[in-house]
Amino acid sequence: MKQAPPPALPPDVLAELRPGQSIELLKALHILTRDGRLNQDTRRKLKQVNHLLHFIEPLLEEALAARGDVTVVDHGAGKSYLGFMLYDRLLAARGVGAVWGVEARAELVQRAQALATQLGFARMHFVAATVRQAMQALPAQVDVVTALHACDTATDDALDFALQRRARAIVVVPCCQAEVAATLRRSKALQLARTPLAELWRHPLHTREFGSQVTNVLRCLRLEAAGYDVTVTELVGWEHSLKNELILARRTGRGKRSAALRLQRILDDLGLAELGGRFAIPPTMTTPDDGG
Repeated sequence: MKQAPPPALPPDVLAELRPGQSIELLKALHILTRDGRLNQDTRRKLKQVNHLLHFIEPLLEEALAARGDVTVVDHGAGKSYLGFMLYDRLLAARGVGAVWGVEARAELVQRAQALATQLGFARMHFVAATVRQAMQALPAQVDVVTALHACDTATDDALDFALQRRARAIVVVPCCQAEVAATLRRSKALQLARTPLAELWRHPLHTREFGSQVTNVLRCLRLEAAGYDVTVTELVGWEHSLKNELILARRTGRGKRSAALRLQRILDDLGLAELGGRFAIPPTMTTPDDGG
């Protein structure tokens, strides 16, 4: 008996898909239900990842044009939505390129590896470790480093890795930054006595939000000082996610001494000097005088 064709996808689902996007993969990732529908949470996830791929694709093309291959490392991979969709859309048909997913939760890594094997995604690899633990397990040649909603200092660990490997490009969407806010909180009384600018973080809500903003400013200055051209933008509309800041960096090799000086000045002026190690710039990555 001839099998009935699969049901057509609803128009609202089709509107969220990109040309050639694998329906079966989206179902395997539980982004689409078995009958091809989206709920509110998965719609938000699909929109975020698809938009992120829009930024990542030209970075992969640049690496492929330069050396005929590309290696992507995705830190804090979680269920590896980004890695799977990136591989499926941009690498599977090319026969070159590898994606490495790094995730501390071993059970998620096991599931991801099993799915990659099931799908025949032979150039997808997974490491059950923190970013720091995985340093030695990952390739020496890395082109693109990503971190989508890697919480708190895990984003900075991903940046450490990218700088160590001198990655061509870095794409991060930070999440739940708390370290700077905690440091601001501890020194609040002293700073209020020293400067009226401490009013910016006197109230607890402002401490959290200001701390998050300062964290990302310091990250951008660190990348500029280390020789990257940095763009900051929204990932998607705020109605889809409050963790919405996308930091995209392309390596130029021309470190900005002015950015390093501004970074240090902010740490000193806000009473954050104890975090200097967190935002350190490798000394070989700054230039004596960049005029910037």
